[in-house]
Amino acid sequence: MEPRFPLSVAGAAIAMLAISTLRSAHASDDYRISGPYSHGNLAIYLIHGASVPGPVPLTLEEALAKGAVRVRETGQVNELELENLGNEEVFVQSGDIVKGGQQDRVLMVSLVVPPHSGRVPISSYCVEQGRWTARGAEDPNRFASAHTAVPSREVKMAMKAPIGHDASQPYSASTASRQSQVWNDVAQIQNNLSISLGAAVASPQSRSSLQLTLENSKLKAAQADYVAALRSAGESEPDIIGYAFAINDKLNSADIFSSNGLFRKMWPKLLTAAATEALAAKTSDPETMPPTTNGVTEFLEAATAGKPSEATIGRNVILETRESDGALSFETRRATTGDWVHRNYLAR
Repeated sequence: MEPRFPLSVAGAAIAMLAISTLRSAHASDDYRISGPYSHGNLAIYLIHGASVPGPVPLTLEEALAKGAVRVRETGQVNELELENLGNEEVFVQSGDIVKGGQQDRVLMVSLVVPPHSGRVPISSYCVEQGRWTARGAEDPNRFASAHTAVPSREVKMAMKAPIGHDASQPYSASTASRQSQVWNDVAQIQNNLSISLGAAVASPQSRSSLQLTLENSKLKAAQADYVAALRSAGESEPDIIGYAFAINDKLNSADIFSSNGLFRKMWPKLLTAAATEALAAKTSDPETMPPTTNGVTEFLEAATAGKPSEATIGRNVILETRESDGALSFETRRATTGDWVHRNYLAR
């Protein structure tokens, strides 16, 4: 088959926020960065900018819930099929976890899927080792939901790092080796969460399933504290189009969307994933200061400083990748118009 931050907030209740401005290497966009909004060992930075006009796509989670899209097995671990049956564009984010099928999967790339798309292949990695049959009453040929996002920069790097990246990273160019690394990272997430929460988080129904781990009741209670403290900050202003975050004072990753509408749809899922990653990385180190907004600006600038390379995915998407010593960036654009929809940044 093939924490330590000295500042803790309730929502957006911050006495003073630092602000910096970034001129993006992508299409000369101007971003304003505010924050940090901190809780425990997680610091959130909000990215402000102009929204593109036009309809906001459905998210994969929304589309699956209303039956507008189908995600099917192909008989291969590392490839699924999506089909948009509806009249609205559907946005799929890299890192979305789909539940069901023969094994739960995490989707590798961000896509925009047009209405009545026909069957569109998408690369995936298994986040549930061993099962290759129906689980309970689930349909073994289709996936029913996409409520969660993968809570791990390491998993994202294992899936997405370009061939020929830093040899000090333990990821092979081969799909099989990457899949093995994803499984190892999932097991590490489960182990770290169990230590942090003081209770086993693996589900007896399928102990290797990351999705079922993310449904653990004790984990959900711990996530809720982070979400209660931080969610309203991301919903406070109409020009917020993205966020970056740091865990244990180290910048982790960032996501920027083409509109505030799309960001707001994705925000609860992404914040919950960041909270989970922070819980898995809890330490007993003394409190220190989170990065400044200037540090976030430097991180995003480093991510876009590398030479771009492009790949066409199906007929509808162009994926631009940039690789530098300190970071990776990935931009998803519509092939028909060249308009960007999503930008993802990973610290190395």
